[in-house]
Amino acid sequence: MRLALLTHEPFYPPSGGGSAEAIFLIEELVARGHEVHLFCPVFPDYEKNAERFGIHIHPFSGWKMGRYTKFRSLKYLAYPRCLRNLVLKTARDIQFDALFSQHAISAVAAGKLSSKLNIPVVMNFLDYLTGFMESWPRWVMPRLVLNQLMRFELNLPIRYDANAVLTVSDELAKRVIKNGFPASRVLTIHYGYDAASFPVAKSTADSPPTIVMHGSFDTHHLGPIATQAISRIAKERPDAHFLFIGKETDALKKLTKRVRQTSRSANIQCSGFVDYKQIASGLGQAHVGIIPYESSVGSHCAFVAKMVEYTAVGLPVVSTPLSGVKSYFGGEPSVRFSEFDGEQFAKDVLQVLNEPPPEAETKRLAKRVATELDWKIVCRNAVNRLETVMNER
Repeated sequence: MRLALLTHEPFYPPSGGGSAEAIFLIEELVARGHEVHLFCPVFPDYEKNAERFGIHIHPFSGWKMGRYTKFRSLKYLAYPRCLRNLVLKTARDIQFDALFSQHAISAVAAGKLSSKLNIPVVMNFLDYLTGFMESWPRWVMPRLVLNQLMRFELNLPIRYDANAVLTVSDELAKRVIKNGFPASRVLTIHYGYDAASFPVAKSTADSPPTIVMHGSFDTHHLGPIATQAISRIAKERPDAHFLFIGKETDALKKLTKRVRQTSRSANIQCSGFVDYKQIASGLGQAHVGIIPYESSVGSHCAFVAKMVEYTAVGLPVVSTPLSGVKSYFGGEPSVRFSEFDGEQFAKDVLQVLNEPPPEAETKRLAKRVATELDWKIVCRNAVNRLETVMNER
C-alpha cells in the first residue's frame, strides 16, 4: 500500500500532542512493507530522517508551524488548504492507495482529498481540539464562534464520509457516534507511550516531596484549578517542590506569578523543553503527578498522555475527573480523581503525599499500562484497521 500520511505537526523530534505517536505509527507501517509518504511542516534534517525511518517526506515550508509558534490558531486554520494543494501536486506523479490523517486539522485536507483522488481515508482523532477552547475566556473565544467550530470538527467524518475513524478515548468515540457516524466505522485505540523509555522509577521516599506536571502547558492545562491548588499546597507544605517538565509558556509564567502572590517562597521549577526519551527521568524524581485540567468537552474527550506516562513509571496521580481517562483508570488505587475545585484538588494531593498508595499497586498499574498501552500495541491496532479498510475496497 502506498499511503499519504497527513499531519500539522513537525515529525521529529516529537514535541507533544500526537507527534510522539506518529513515529511509532510510521515504524509499524514500514515494518509491514507499506510505502509511506509523510506530508508535514518542514523540520531540521528532514532528509536524513526520511532515510532513517524509510519513508518519503514532503515538507510544507510556507510558514513556521509548531506547538509554540506565533499566531498558531490562525496558521492552523490556513494550513489544511495548503496541505491539500501539496498532496495534489505530489499526486500528479504518484498514485496513492489511501490517506491517513493525524488530528482534525489534517483531517480537513484528507477528507477533501479522498473525494478528489477517489481513495479511502482513515481519520485519527487524538483529541477534540476545538473542545479545549471551552476553557478559554469568552472574550478570546466567543461561544457562538466556538460552537460552530466544535460542530465543524465533530462533523468531519460525516462530511467527508470517512472509511474509518480512530479515537483517543471512548468518550470521544461516543460523541462521534452520537453525532450520526456509523459505530461500525469507529475504533478507540487510546493514546500510548514508549515502554522502553518509561521504566518504573526507583523509590523517592527519602527525598523532598515533589509534585510533577509535564506537557505543553497551554491555557487549558493551567487554569484557576491549578493556580488555587498549587497555592494551597505551597502554604500547607512549604517543603514541597513543584516540578514542571516542558517549555516555560506564558500560561506557566502567569501561574507562577499568581502562586507567588500568596506564597512567595513557593518552590516552582521549570525544566524547559525535554526530549521525549528523557521525560521519565524527571518523573522519577517525583512523589505524585498532577492533572489539574479545567472541565471542557476537549478535556473530557482526551486520553491524557500525562496519565499514561505518570502511571507507567509507577507514580501516584491526582487528576480532575476527566471522562476519557476515568473510564480506563477509574477504580485504580494509585489514581485519585478529585473534583473540579482547586481546594479539594489540593487536599487530595496533600493526602497522597502523606499517605501514598501501596507500591505494589503502582507497580501493578504500571504493568497493566505496559501491557495495554505501549505504542507498539496502539499503533498495531491503528494499522490493523487501516489494512481492513483497504481489504474491503
